[in-house]
Amino acid sequence: MAVYQNGELVLYGFVGDCFWDEGFTAREVLAALAEHGSDNPLPVRLNSGGGYVDDGRSIYNALKLHQGEVTIYVDAIAASSASLIAMAGDKIVMRSGAIMMIHDPSTITYGTAEDHEVSKQALERMGQSFAETYASRSGQKVDDVRTAMKATTWMTADEAVEAGYADEADEETAKMAASFDYRAYATAPDDLTDLSKKRGWTFGPTAKAASAVQTSQEETIMAKPEADGKSADVDKAVADATAAATAAANERIQAILGLDEATGREDQAQHFAFKTQMSVEDAKAALATAPVKAEEADDDTDDEADAEAYEAGRLRASGQGSPAATGKSQKPDWSAAFARAGRSGNKGA
Repeated sequence: MAVYQNGELVLYGFVGDCFWDEGFTAREVLAALAEHGSDNPLPVRLNSGGGYVDDGRSIYNALKLHQGEVTIYVDAIAASSASLIAMAGDKIVMRSGAIMMIHDPSTITYGTAEDHEVSKQALERMGQSFAETYASRSGQKVDDVRTAMKATTWMTADEAVEAGYADEADEETAKMAASFDYRAYATAPDDLTDLSKKRGWTFGPTAKAASAVQTSQEETIMAKPEADGKSADVDKAVADATAAATAAANERIQAILGLDEATGREDQAQHFAFKTQMSVEDAKAALATAPVKAEEADDDTDDEADAEAYEAGRLRASGQGSPAATGKSQKPDWSAAFARAGRSGNKGA
């Protein structure tokens, strides 16, 4: 689906690189905004279960910087990082039957206790940043928003308006929710989890299992569903995907550390292996151009060469260098609302 259609920004599907080849990225949104023109009023149609935190925050910032009035219509659902995007609207309109969800970001970390602590601190800061954005738009206290995020709060259109997360609920019926495995979210409405199962929307091994390995700047989409007896198949799929991704990560790390080119360049090899998502081939190429560490490496020439080699490797790892960029490797009473939308929803959080 094209992001820019008939003068509107259409943000449907996964936030960031997606599983079902339908979604939108920050890069696509920036291109669409440039085409639309910065001074023109901008209607935005949003229907997304969420996705990556970094794309969500980038899109939010881009919309906030747009000079023309931004009106965001939540056509069906704005959950997780998509709800953050919604906060960028000068006006936020919820379709009849649409829902919104806010929660804490999460991630999967591989490494030592120190690595996990670093991720914990990053997540805390990220959650606080999200809470400040929600609070600024809704008029609520930051602490109250943090409490709602930690509880994973789902809101109907009327509830979102009452809480200040939207400005109005109109009478136009909400569309069907975008493709997303809503079983990954705790307390998700039953109709969304049932729809995910019926449509085969899954984050299991058949849907790019390796994407379960993510950096601390990404929202995990591998969160364990609530153990309510109906999601055992999802639990197994998540466990299998995580195991497969972990095995792949271990294999990649060992391959980089075992390269002949890593001899004498151990520091660079460990950085590429543990601190980046660089492929084995790119790591090998970067190490091959780096100077071998001398016994006494204290002269300015060697330091400058090491710095240049490190920077070249860092650019490759971030997707900015040659020869090729790397991708993400890797996250109430509903009956009345869903009846209006032509669905058969039950209860939520």
